[in-house]
Amino acid sequence: MNFTLEIWRQFDGSDESEQGRFETFKVEGIDPDASFLEMLDQLNERLSNEKKRNIAFDSDCREGICGACSLVIDGTPHGPTQVTSCQTYMREFIDGQTIKVEPFRANTFPVIRDLAVDRGALDRVIQAGGYISTKTGPQPEPNANPVAPEIQEQAMDAAICIGCGACVAACPNGAAMLFTGAKVTHLNLLPQGQPERESRVIGMVEQMDAEGFGGCTNFGECSRVCPQEISIDVIGMLNREYRKAKVKKKPKPAKAMSTQ
Repeated sequence: MNFTLEIWRQFDGSDESEQGRFETFKVEGIDPDASFLEMLDQLNERLSNEKKRNIAFDSDCREGICGACSLVIDGTPHGPTQVTSCQTYMREFIDGQTIKVEPFRANTFPVIRDLAVDRGALDRVIQAGGYISTKTGPQPEPNANPVAPEIQEQAMDAAICIGCGACVAACPNGAAMLFTGAKVTHLNLLPQGQPERESRVIGMVEQMDAEGFGGCTNFGECSRVCPQEISIDVIGMLNREYRKAKVKKKPKPAKAMSTQ
């Protein structure tokens, strides 16, 4: 298969004078079963042989687990199917097609170089949630903390978030509500997450705002591009948990003292 690639090139994202631009590359003889990243590897090998600068992009496990591969392919985070970039295969495109490749677009994800962005803001949101208090030593009897099957299913459905940031890149407002909602929900539903329940949600939401993520207006694009298909329900759960925590943490007004 042959393709024309329009790839974003930006030498140094921290330099405001470096505006970035699209460059066009031709790739030929691509195996239909090659992943999108493998196709970029072949292009980089050719650029290396030609003594030209390689295209920078992130990847790690290449199994759809780590979330490192963060590409916007033809305007959609990760590509045309609801999977990670590394699980997007060239057979899903038309032979001879022109494909535009960009980094995740969000003010909170500054470009490092080319297609690689800094998603440290998501890590800082997680860190703001703190730790889970738990006892060390022998593991407790599993039946000592019973969890209803439907609660366990909800918690695991939220816990599968891989933190790729596609939800932020797809949101017109650059919101991180789906990501934060998933991280809050999966811990707040389980017994082990109860001691820090209020402080966790307040800390993560306040850090999310401090990082400059936008507000959620329920477009739903975040859930539609999420490679783990996390439901937008976690945003509602996050809002509920935050309101409850703020009410509970709100200091009570001092009682008026009698002057008599």
